[in-house]
Amino acid sequence: MTDTEYEPDSEELEQTEDVPAEVAGEPIKLIIEARAHGWRVDHYLVRLYPNFSRAAFQRVLEDNGVLINGLPVKMSRRLRVNDCIEFRLPETPDRTLPAEDIPLNILYDDDSLIVINKAANMIVHPGRGNYLGTLAGALQFHFDKLSDVAGKLRAGIVHRLDRDTSGVLVVAKDNQVHHHLSRQFEERTVEKEYRAITWGEISFDRDYIETHVRVSNRNRERMMVCPEGGNSRHAATFYEVLERFKGFSFVRLCPQTGRTHQLRVHMHHLGHPIVADRLYEGHSTLKRSDLLDDVPEDQDEVLISRQALHALKLGFDHPVTGKRLEFEAPLPDDFQTALNAIREHRSKPVRKEPARR
Repeated sequence: MTDTEYEPDSEELEQTEDVPAEVAGEPIKLIIEARAHGWRVDHYLVRLYPNFSRAAFQRVLEDNGVLINGLPVKMSRRLRVNDCIEFRLPETPDRTLPAEDIPLNILYDDDSLIVINKAANMIVHPGRGNYLGTLAGALQFHFDKLSDVAGKLRAGIVHRLDRDTSGVLVVAKDNQVHHHLSRQFEERTVEKEYRAITWGEISFDRDYIETHVRVSNRNRERMMVCPEGGNSRHAATFYEVLERFKGFSFVRLCPQTGRTHQLRVHMHHLGHPIVADRLYEGHSTLKRSDLLDDVPEDQDEVLISRQALHALKLGFDHPVTGKRLEFEAPLPDDFQTALNAIREHRSKPVRKEPARR
């Protein structure tokens, strides 16, 4: 979100067009009709005002800015017929996202959904000043129909991968499909499998990491492991060491929850940060000189220049047919180059059994 990434928590962009004066900041009161019975309140507000993202309305809800029958409610509150809802619109709506002709590696495409093999160095949706070059912009160019549950800036986006994490990602074409897929992520029936290269030789062959995480006090871009309570969220990851090398491990990672940066922060917490993870490991590249001594400067090639983390597999039930689907994205070239170099220069000698007499 997240190397995984179901949590839509990125900051909203500054809006270029003003909200009409008669709407911006003015209290709004509505009576819920039968057609909206059972809807989550945040979904309902986004459907009424599609120029605002769900994340924007969720912040209003978190600030107790939405009242139902006179009482503040959480975003998960389900509406009932004749509920009286009172709220104010967020200060800035989503602006229209320009379509961008960016090539996409499409693994699957039908009337309901798309499965993408996302490249590294691609932001999933705009946020924090990054408006162009996003997967959301590319989707706008390549597809006429996308869900708008999460707002115009993230049309079709059901879950996320970090900018420099490559791999499998599913996109919804309509709102019903989006809700169905979102529910599978929330109920943890989606199977996610990653590959990572980490620093150091992990001791256990396999283990289960279970912690709580929250935003770091020192660096708001980072997450940190913390005690339970407050704003912390439960996070769980299963890992298995596939290969060990001198100073490195090649690891299979299966997140059981979808917290922001979960896999990156868990491996850092374990003492084996992911290779070339600038935010958690401190270096943004892995070079040949990191594997060998006395490499001439003109031959010191960069093997990988982003975190060595790849979403290899994604499995879920098709929202329409109910058929179980599983998709796999092969290791990208930079990841494979780094892994091959480690295998070549850092492989451990095979232990030979003593000959029997």
